[in-house]
Amino acid sequence: MPVLPVIDLMILVAWTSLIVAAAQKAVGLALATRPQIFGMGPLDFVIVAGVSLLFALALAARVWVRRLEATAVPPHSEPREGSAREVLPDFPDPRSEAGSEQPAPR
Repeated sequence: MPVLPVIDLMILVAWTSLIVAAAQKAVGLALATRPQIFGMGPLDFVIVAGVSLLFALALAARVWVRRLEATAVPPHSEPREGSAREVLPDFPDPRSEAGSEQPAPR
């Protein structure tokens, strides 16, 4: 799922909240009333904007770190032919055909 549209949506919500807060404050100063939208005042909309911007920043940082991590850490590779591979003597190698045989109980 692409993250960029979610980041853009969170930034849009933040700017819309700031515009609504400014409009509410302007109407409150002009009319000497306390306008509320869904019971929220201007400070509530500023808090919503701040939380939205912080969430968008966290998502962008997560995507950025994930892309950098892919280049910084080399992918895991299987051992080459002839290289030593440690297998404990009590337990047979489950990847080999000979290791699938069960020993007879004593």
